[in-house]
Order: sequence, then structure tokens, then C-alpha cells
Amino acid sequence: MQPSPSPGSDATPFQGAGIRVSLAELIDMRHRVREVPLFSSPHRRSSLVGLHHSKLRGRGVDFDQVRIYQAGDDVRTIDWRVTARTQEPHTKLFHEERERPIYILVEQSPRLFFGSGLAFKSVLAAQAASLVGWAALSHNDRVGGLVFGCGEQHEVKPRRSKQSLLQLLDRLARANVNLNTDQNCDADAFGMALRRAREVLRPGSLAVIVCDERTLSDAAEQQLTLLARHVDLLLIPVFDPLDHALPAAGLLRFAQSGARLELDSHDAAIRQAYRSQGEARTARWRRLADRLRLPLMPLDAQRELIEQLRENLSVQHPGAPR
Repeated sequence: MQPSPSPGSDATPFQGAGIRVSLAELIDMRHRVREVPLFSSPHRRSSLVGLHHSKLRGRGVDFDQVRIYQAGDDVRTIDWRVTARTQEPHTKLFHEERERPIYILVEQSPRLFFGSGLAFKSVLAAQAASLVGWAALSHNDRVGGLVFGCGEQHEVKPRRSKQSLLQLLDRLARANVNLNTDQNCDADAFGMALRRAREVLRPGSLAVIVCDERTLSDAAEQQLTLLARHVDLLLIPVFDPLDHALPAAGLLRFAQSGARLELDSHDAAIRQAYRSQGEARTARWRRLADRLRLPLMPLDAQRELIEQLRENLSVQHPGAPR
């Protein structure tokens, strides 16, 4: 993992807009749900509607009623017990499940505690997770999730309750406020979070993954592959432009967990190697999304959240009504 440029000295507390996020800010994200249609509604069809109800697996459909078999009905839905009792063919009718569990896995680690422009990546990740949560709640879905990064995981079981979402946002805000550049984290924190999701989520659920672009490892990719077999996934990797390219700005100092590194950014070979690593990470996410047929919505910490989500939605479903 590459060290990120240090946003300040270790002795200075980091505060200010775009550096830390408060619970009040995450609650206020509910007012922006209408600006981007993440999920479908009776009057508006979302570009992610395919994520929301198309893959009806496991308990993704609910039994409705039994009626007399009619020409054209699927023979696989015949109710043999009723048929045997009445001596007349009957078939089962189903309707789509009106709600589904939406589980938001959001990273808050020192890896995200950096930003070169509009906001720190940790703030953007928290805002994106909050917006998804409020959108899901407004769609009458059950919302829960897990905040992971350093130390213990903070989990909230999915419930169709505003209090459940507020509990998740509170834990997210607390994790954000506690971030600092000296934290030592478990290298497999992402993998452990994904394994937990596999334990608690049933087929037909939607897991939204909001993490640093650099978090994807071989082990995590394997866990994502296993998770995708049972639930729907939405991938939201977060990055900063300086994760992809170094400016030709002379001697640059980096710091992470007490380690120090100096690079001469005038060296074209160093800049090219740095760029190649960034391009490789981006390409890896794209290959994973293509292989598993998952929507991928990368977010740039130098750009406004809603604008990026709109662009990503149009890419996921070209020509969809906006």
C-alpha cells in the first residue's frame, strides 16, 4: 500500500469543512435524496432499478394467493397439494418483495484520511453511505450496515426504521472523528467486514460497498466474489487524484503510521511508476465489476458527490430517464 501525503503535522488536530464530518451533516444528507434517483419509485424509474428488484433470489418474492390454473401459467408454480385436494389444477401467484435488506459497508480508516481538494476521502465515503441509507429508507427498505477500518467493527442490523439508520450514521460519524494518521490497522479489515456480511445477509439483499480504492486485495476480491453469489452488490471505491498521479512539484514528503518517505517528483520515472500503480488499481476494480457483472460507481474526492452519482447512473444505464 502506498503512503498518502500527510495532510498536516502529527501534533495538529485536523478540523474544518471537508476534513471531518458530523452526525448533523450526515442527517442533512436526507434533503438531497431527491436530487439523484438511486432507487425506483412509483413515479420515477432509477438506473439502479435492476439492482433493486430484478434478481429475485431466495426470498426475493412473496407468496400472494392460489387460483385455478390457466393456459399459459408456468407449470412449475402448480400447487400440488391444493390440486390433489380439489381435483382441479391450481397455481401459486407471487408478487415482488416490497422491501429488501440494504447493508452498507463503509470504510473509515487512515487510508481514507486524506484529500487534496474538496474533501477528504473519509468524508466523501461517509456522505455517500449516508445518501444511500436515506434513499433506501425513503423507498421503505430495511437499512443497516457495518463501519470498518481500525479497531472493532460497528454493525447495525437492517431494519425499516429511521432509528436504525441514525444509529449507523452515529457510529459512522464517531469513526470519522476518531481518524488520525498514526492509527495502525488490521490489513484484513476489509476482508473481515465482507465475511461478516456473508454471515448476516440472506439471498436477495443488497450490499453497498463504500471503501478506499486501494483497499482491494487478493483476499478481499475473493470475499467479494463469494458474497456476489448470494446478494446483489454495488461497488463505490473512493479515490483522490493524487492517488493516481504525482505533480512535478519537487521534493514531496509522505507520512503514514510513523513511517516517512521523500520522493523527488521531478523524476519522470518515479511519476510514471506512481501513475502506473494508480491505473492498475482502477483497472482491477473495473475487471472485478465486469467479471461479476456489478455496477461500479467510483467517486473522486475533488468533485461534488451528487454530480458524480448522476454521471455514474447515466453510465450504468445509458438512455435511462433522469
